[in-house]
Amino acid sequence: MFLFKPSIGFRNVLTRPSTRTIPVPVLRHRARSFTNTHTRPISTSTPISRTSSWLPLILGALTCTLTGYFLGSPSSPIATLTLGRKQASPDDDDEPTYGSSQDFQNAIQELRVTLGRECDDTGDVVSTDPGDLRLHGFSENDYHPGALHTVVVYPRSTEDVVKVVKVATKYRMPVTPFSGGTSLEGNYRGHAVGGICIDMSRMDKILDIHQDDSDLVCQPGVGWMEINETLQKEGIPLFFPLDPGPGATIGGMMSTGCSGTNAVRYGTAKGEWFLNATVVLPSGQVIKTRQRARKSSAGFDVTKLFIGAEGTLGIITEVTIRLAPVLPTTVAIVQFPDVKKATEAVIDVMNRGVGIQCVELCDSEFMHSTNLYGASQRTYPEVDSLFFKFQGPTPASLVETARIVREVVKKHGGIGFELARSDKEARDLWADRKNALYSGLALVEGCRGWSTDVCVPVSKLPDLVYETKQDLQELGLVSTIVGHVGDGNFHALLLFRNDAELAIAREAVHRMVERAIKMEGTCTGEHGVGIGKREYLYAELGEGTVELMRSIKKTIDPLGLFNPGKLYPDKKMKNAEKHATVRRHA
Repeated sequence: MFLFKPSIGFRNVLTRPSTRTIPVPVLRHRARSFTNTHTRPISTSTPISRTSSWLPLILGALTCTLTGYFLGSPSSPIATLTLGRKQASPDDDDEPTYGSSQDFQNAIQELRVTLGRECDDTGDVVSTDPGDLRLHGFSENDYHPGALHTVVVYPRSTEDVVKVVKVATKYRMPVTPFSGGTSLEGNYRGHAVGGICIDMSRMDKILDIHQDDSDLVCQPGVGWMEINETLQKEGIPLFFPLDPGPGATIGGMMSTGCSGTNAVRYGTAKGEWFLNATVVLPSGQVIKTRQRARKSSAGFDVTKLFIGAEGTLGIITEVTIRLAPVLPTTVAIVQFPDVKKATEAVIDVMNRGVGIQCVELCDSEFMHSTNLYGASQRTYPEVDSLFFKFQGPTPASLVETARIVREVVKKHGGIGFELARSDKEARDLWADRKNALYSGLALVEGCRGWSTDVCVPVSKLPDLVYETKQDLQELGLVSTIVGHVGDGNFHALLLFRNDAELAIAREAVHRMVERAIKMEGTCTGEHGVGIGKREYLYAELGEGTVELMRSIKKTIDPLGLFNPGKLYPDKKMKNAEKHATVRRHA
């Protein structure tokens, strides 16, 4: 269920018809007091009294007392550092120390008592159901190793999350956040020892809409599609432009640094679309990263510390997102002799400054699969093609953009330029592009698909696509390639039918990533790192950057409880990658 507290002039309370209404709690604004403490500088001209000779002894005694207190207090930062993790050198890569199986069972019992309810109107709050554990520990969307969590918890509030984190700290249990479950790199897999999965899907309320400020406050479990549907239903001419896969939720989108087809116009999650976040840290402390102002130069941007952190630094419980005005759009399609010509056309179009919201490269295999799948209302030429989504303030501006793009693509060998004749035709054309996964699976009967992505500078995309397609052909793998060509990001769907072909697909992904990094690109444009891509971070970012990331992680999460085994590569991966590279090129 999701609800929101309307701003002035916004009266309706929305609920999903299938569930009962739960009032949205009034937002509490915590008043902060600011106290300036001024100390008088010590004057060298002031005589030192006889009693001041006792000062070193007094300070020494006080220091010893405070140190003893902190070391003896289980909840203190010093105790956390010494009790939760072995004393180690900077080069040590030991696994954090976790509780025993009995500790975990004790934690489950305490969670049931602490959260104060066995179930609510949507099911168990603390679940150990085998089906529930499997759903949260494995995924049908990828082929990375999985493990079961020990328990799944469904919080309703930030306070609930704090309670869960404190229990996890007490019993040394890994904590993994879960929301939409659409990630593709094993981002929410369980740890080998088990742990607590915090499913945020019941924290799915829209809390406040500020139409005049073009922003919205919500909980992490609400989906981007639900937000846009709500805004449209209420006649608010705004939308949230980040558009990953259907089912993705705000918390997961922020945590993986997502983007989608709109990135060429609106950028990614690492832009300014997340204005602030309320986060529960591993210590149990709750922070709000910044205020709601559109911009701020008050220190570094703490919000961005949690964008792309994949739940390893904190659990996001509330977010303020920025909205954009809804503008008229239409769609066009054009065919090219090859990917190189198509990419050159896109670079030229983007440099004209015309209104492009999206531009998607679909290779010949994708166009063939779309025809084969049969959901489309048309039959496409089975050649490399571009799908454009034009955007502008008026219908006349769309016509002008289409005219300019038609001229540019023709210069680069584009043929068959076709502009949608109605809104319905535009929606149908774009739906064919968005059906990439299901249409791709139609190419090989009984197959499964490994979906992966990489990103390079736009000028290097033709070489990357050409070399990748050649490599896949030599390996004997059927695949489709769809690219957000305006920002150099492309997705490959590798099809396989058995374990032997799965092993080949795994190697093909590895080679694709290596190729992208050599072209000054990244191992992941928008899927995140998770388990599947963490081994490549040393090669992509360099040892210094990776070690800085690891240092931040150890500082914020000294016990290593938050989503362990994700994002940060083990040091042994650095050496293993060097040896593997030598073997592959020998």
